[in-house]
Amino acid sequence: MPIEIKMPALSPTMEEGTLAKWLVKEGDTVKSGDLMAEIETDKATMEFEAVDEGVIGKIMVAEGTDNVKVGTVIALLNGEGEEATPAPAAKEKPEAKAKPKNVEAPKAEAKPAEAPKLAPVKSDGGDRVKASPLARRIAAEKGVDLSGLSGSGPNGRIVRADIEGAKPGATAPAGAAEAPAMAAPAKPATVPDIPHEATKLSNVRKTIARRLTESKQTVPHIYLTVDVRLDALLALRAELNKGLEKRGVKLSVNDLMIKAQAVALMQVPACNVMFTPDQLITFSRADISVAVSTPSGLITPIIEGADTATLSSISTKMKDLAARARDGKLKPEEYQGGTASISNMGMYGITQFDAVINPPQGMILAIGAGEKRPWVMEDGSLGVATVMSATGSFDHRAIDGADGAAFMQAFKALVESPLAMLA
Repeated sequence: MPIEIKMPALSPTMEEGTLAKWLVKEGDTVKSGDLMAEIETDKATMEFEAVDEGVIGKIMVAEGTDNVKVGTVIALLNGEGEEATPAPAAKEKPEAKAKPKNVEAPKAEAKPAEAPKLAPVKSDGGDRVKASPLARRIAAEKGVDLSGLSGSGPNGRIVRADIEGAKPGATAPAGAAEAPAMAAPAKPATVPDIPHEATKLSNVRKTIARRLTESKQTVPHIYLTVDVRLDALLALRAELNKGLEKRGVKLSVNDLMIKAQAVALMQVPACNVMFTPDQLITFSRADISVAVSTPSGLITPIIEGADTATLSSISTKMKDLAARARDGKLKPEEYQGGTASISNMGMYGITQFDAVINPPQGMILAIGAGEKRPWVMEDGSLGVATVMSATGSFDHRAIDGADGAAFMQAFKALVESPLAMLA
């Protein structure tokens, strides 16, 4: 019997995607690990690998199709000795002919397509959970219990994408199914009769709209701003870049901001948190999600362990992540997660702004442009200094105003005395 190839959940938040391109055609033989298709998720375009061996019997969803729900059958894979014509298609036609007068038949046939949810994990005749070898290895490394997970692979098999969203000890992947209910979408606005160009929304743009709307509707934001003198940090950056020149590393101001935010989070752990309906999660390291603008929309690749990483490693990794983010080549684990975010619009001349929290994180730091301003010096005299405004947006359900203020104070101190973040 043909194996159903279903639209996979390539990220924990993915509910639907675009089948951008088929890399195989009907009649092609595939084996486990072969690339079958390119799928545009809510964050990037990713390659979908085959799990089982066989021959592509029928492609059910044409390339370029938008809004394909996770769990929808996109192709049929025939095993050895099976005919190219898929068995399910042969059975459907006689049923339609056997009941020509049954007006309820079309509704019955439409039902499976209305709820293409992830198939539950099935066993192979005993208690053994169906999972690919790679998924088993990743699950073992992360300490994830496979028995309670739902698989998006053929016949409900658990694949890598199902594991990546699960937490250690979890019995179900962290996904959009547990997200808070959203308000009913507004009716589309009437487009005025003015010359214009209409561009179809990408999956990334749809996800940005959905998540930011969710954030502003469900997360009570509190905003705290400090003015920070940059002269010492700029001097240190120039000195470090001179020493790193032979290694081909050039630190940006943003690299130092990432480091300062991460160290400040370790100094004020009350801000390195995530709010859940019944728990407050406090993280023991600072993974910083960095906002990167791409042609399809904003994405936030993550610098893991930025509090202990060297500046040169932060700079090198950030350049790589940003380049691959713009090309849509990030892996899910490179943009999913993070304990806090940072958004820098200083390069556009923006002096101050309030950023929207990226849930379920508890805070985001908005960095403005450095500019010459009057400044009261240490000796009390009035001078001119390079000053930057930084604004922290905090989830007031999880972070009190005093804790947010303590974080901003720690961040300011680290930027104005930058050697402290390197100690």
